[in-house]
Amino acid sequence: MSNVIIDGPQDAEKVFIFAHGAGAGSDHEFMQTVAEQVAAAGIKVVRFDFPYMVRMKQEARRLPPNRMPQLLAAFTEVIEQYGQDQCFIGGKSMGGRMASHLTEHAAVQGVVMLGFPFHPVGKPERLKGEHLASLSKPALLIQGERDTMGTQTQVASYDLSATIEQRFLVDGDHSFKPRKASGFTQSEHIATAAQWLVDFIHAH
Repeated sequence: MSNVIIDGPQDAEKVFIFAHGAGAGSDHEFMQTVAEQVAAAGIKVVRFDFPYMVRMKQEARRLPPNRMPQLLAAFTEVIEQYGQDQCFIGGKSMGGRMASHLTEHAAVQGVVMLGFPFHPVGKPERLKGEHLASLSKPALLIQGERDTMGTQTQVASYDLSATIEQRFLVDGDHSFKPRKASGFTQSEHIATAAQWLVDFIHAH
């Protein structure tokens, strides 16, 4: 697996494997900020690039994500190489969706989904989260209230497992960015999300 970035103590008891979204890789500012804040809490954070993202960086051109089986295989490889006997997995948008499909892996203790893409923008009828109704392991969903891929109102109408803890960021969009009138900033929301993530991992 290429482009692995590790933050936090090498011998940490808790490990979080953190996957990127469709459009930006493991070194994106959002990914880096969350990883650093979680690592500062004594958790080992492992970031990686999916195969198409490795190629994008090598060839300096945009490419579509790999198909789902390839994404899941790449994620599983990282779990088995860096997850030790137990780990938490998660990701931003697409990365969180892939993580949610790997919760039955024996090493996985729980999953964290940051900005879950419940549906494509403008197409709420094309749901991608039906499997979340049967999730059996502890999970944390952190969503912006006005995320165009799943608003708080829309999420409230979905059939989600009772094992999923739901947290919403005031006026946040898909990148957790609120409007100025909300009184919050994107940096504050990202810091809040990172703290919720830390609390979730330490609680399990």
